[in-house]
Amino acid sequence: MVIKNVCLETVCGVTSKLPDNKFPEVAFAGKSNVGKSSLINALMNRKSLARTSSQPGKTQTINFYNVNDALYFVDLPGYGYAKVSQEIKAKWGKMIENYLKKSAQLKLVFLLIDIRHDPSENDRTMYKWVCDMGFTPVIIATKLDKINRSQTNKQVKLIREGLNAPKETTIIPFSAETKQGRDEIYALLDQLLGGEV
Repeated sequence: MVIKNVCLETVCGVTSKLPDNKFPEVAFAGKSNVGKSSLINALMNRKSLARTSSQPGKTQTINFYNVNDALYFVDLPGYGYAKVSQEIKAKWGKMIENYLKKSAQLKLVFLLIDIRHDPSENDRTMYKWVCDMGFTPVIIATKLDKINRSQTNKQVKLIREGLNAPKETTIIPFSAETKQGRDEIYALLDQLLGGEV
């Protein structure tokens, strides 16, 4: 996959109507501090198009990035951030649920889990939720550069077991620093698009 052009095309808040996109969508879900924006920026070859922040919980909207006029990257609000009120959390949950249920173009969901930790209760809930909506999430094990290479297989196994994910579930260790894992993600996207991009 060669990224030729990208732009933030649509931003949906709690009351916004979802866009009627004509290109396939891939969604990115994960905890607030899991490195979602860093992953999206790395995939788009941009430093800061997706807003990264030292304050987790910054993404409070669903952001649609048009990639090559062929595909949308959909950045979902981060979940599980403690400093946000229950009311806001409930609204974010509704937004995500509404999107997963109603988007006609959603083809693939990437669920991001920090490779250093066992999946949290929120991670397990999100995984089950995505599965219940009829998708088989691809797990991106982020922050790979923060562990020793020798620990990778063990941590991937812990994530698989923690989510109770079947053995055929794809888990891709990824580092936004070194870009390790990016080619595997591109290969999945190429497959999704039938090699058109």
